[in-house]
Amino acid sequence: MKSRIKNYKLYALALGLTVSLSGCQEGPKDNTPWTPLFNGKDLNGWTQKGGKAKYRVENEMVIGSTVHDTPNSFMTTDKMYDDFIMELDYKVDSTMNSGIQIRSNSIPQYQNGRVHGYQIEIDPSDRAWSAGIYDEGRRGWLFPLTDDKQAQQAFKQGDWNHYRIEAIGDTIKTWINGVPAAHLVDDKTHTGFIALQVHAIGKDAKEGTEIMWKNINILTDSLSKYSTKTPVPPVVTKNNLTIDEKKNGWKMLWDGKTTNGWRGARLDEFPDKGWVIENGILTVLESEGKESAAGGDIVTKKPYANFELKVDFKLTKGANSGIKYYVDTEINKGPGSSIGLEYQILDDDNHPDAKLGNHDGSRTVASLYDLIQANPKKPIHPIGEWNTARIVSKDNHVEHWLNGMKVLEYERGSDEFRKLVSESKYKKWPNFGELEKGSILLQDHGNRVSYKNIKIKTL
Repeated sequence: MKSRIKNYKLYALALGLTVSLSGCQEGPKDNTPWTPLFNGKDLNGWTQKGGKAKYRVENEMVIGSTVHDTPNSFMTTDKMYDDFIMELDYKVDSTMNSGIQIRSNSIPQYQNGRVHGYQIEIDPSDRAWSAGIYDEGRRGWLFPLTDDKQAQQAFKQGDWNHYRIEAIGDTIKTWINGVPAAHLVDDKTHTGFIALQVHAIGKDAKEGTEIMWKNINILTDSLSKYSTKTPVPPVVTKNNLTIDEKKNGWKMLWDGKTTNGWRGARLDEFPDKGWVIENGILTVLESEGKESAAGGDIVTKKPYANFELKVDFKLTKGANSGIKYYVDTEINKGPGSSIGLEYQILDDDNHPDAKLGNHDGSRTVASLYDLIQANPKKPIHPIGEWNTARIVSKDNHVEHWLNGMKVLEYERGSDEFRKLVSESKYKKWPNFGELEKGSILLQDHGNRVSYKNIKIKTL
């Protein structure tokens, strides 16, 4: 009898130990006050954009399936989100590509409503970049998982996978099945919808392949309390080239730290006043709106012929500045700015120049100054927010872009161009705007305007 009692006690002890160990394997209870992003019953609160892939709800899952002859499809939240933490589960066909859009947008002015923004990649291919960060419809790859074997191997083929996504301020972090994956510092977009993507397929691909999502939960309050640290070193895009930009021949025109490559338009070196560099931002200071009266314009030391230029700029209220190209600083040695074609930088609502000019509207933001008005439907961000200017010039064909929208184009040296010049303030300068090559200029017009991410590609 004593032997039986002893054996029973040992069995009970072992059983208790097993239960205890089993409890440890389950991990701590998640006390995060999540809000469901999907109600498990229908797609109320969601709207499809882009393509015509099929979405349905079954067994508390959103199921997307591919169809032929349609672009990428997105099931988007009607609500916009800025800072948040999100977790969800998905299961994807091994032949598909998909993703989770965050801080994404769709506006008529941007490529006819194309969905664009950050995408947390879902990649069941051998490349295995799931939980990497791609910029859909804009800059391409921002954080691939090229050398991260641990994150690549965390993906479970043919099974459910779990994502954690933290988007707080300018930082986006991701985890796949508990393994840290991406860590991006980028301030391109601060708010937008969340979307579930079904990627377009080729004509030879099988139609009807599926991806399923469930347990889609979000947190928008007390984020610092629930945010998780990551050991992954950050990729910082500010004043740096993205992966795709490096592949495509882009160069930094300003390094974000020094004055290397730049000088005063009427100086051999960079001005010792009127311009400041702080926290990776180049700013021309306020001097009561006087043109080139403080530090003066600054120009690249190197001239450019065919090129593509991208510049982020931020206006203050009532501010005026400009980006000039094909500038020869020897042409005008008198008062005012150096002479060149100008992409106007202006607060249209509060600066009087917006209502002036020899051609209607030709002094508004993104216009070819005093010659051609930018499209009045241009997408301009509010004062104090960053905008992106893009200038493309190849074989005398020039385009001005603003925040992803082409707002004007023209042909240098054409009869139409020369007629516009003859009717403008530039008529006194022979062959204005027709130099084969010239410097890029940032204008000091006496108002505080900031610049960053200045990049160029020679064509």
